[in-house]
Amino acid sequence: MHARAESSLYQQLESLPPGLIGEILNGQLHTQPRPTGRHAYAASALVAELFTSFSKGRGGRGGWWIIDEPELHLLEDVEVDVPDIAGWRRERMPSVPDGHRFTVVPDWVCEILSSSTESKDREIKLPIYARFGVAFAWPLDPRKRTLETDALDDGAWRETGRFADRDQVRAPPFDAVVIALDGLWAA
Repeated sequence: MHARAESSLYQQLESLPPGLIGEILNGQLHTQPRPTGRHAYAASALVAELFTSFSKGRGGRGGWWIIDEPELHLLEDVEVDVPDIAGWRRERMPSVPDGHRFTVVPDWVCEILSSSTESKDREIKLPIYARFGVAFAWPLDPRKRTLETDALDDGAWRETGRFADRDQVRAPPFDAVVIALDGLWAA
């Protein structure tokens, strides 16, 4: 009976109207509207910074898939998370799946914090990512113009850096390049 309830929860997620993002977190369906302009801009700018160096291998190490808003099936159809951005080392995920379900746990996630998502991102999603073994997490807040970088250490997040405004960031797992934070903020 428990499996049937979980299946129907995923069916509810699939039937959400356009414009809503759905996730199943700790057995509960969470929905939110599409992101604001500043949120989307910060995510797009960070993807642009990382994609060339780490997905294409120009000026960086290459060997990564950097993907915005993948549907992570940490437990298929049961624990379904949608980080703003995720990255996989290609040796762990040799190819991008044909469908919309990503079943390989990412090596890195970035959550873009907003007033409507910050508590869920920090209190629910980051602990889930830790539980499933995501190695790095970057909470990015375009309202406060801050970036935190965290590494998983014995099952818990350990802060590896805190950056703000115009800082130049060199942080694992992307420490092969410098990211200018001021390029992530919309005017």
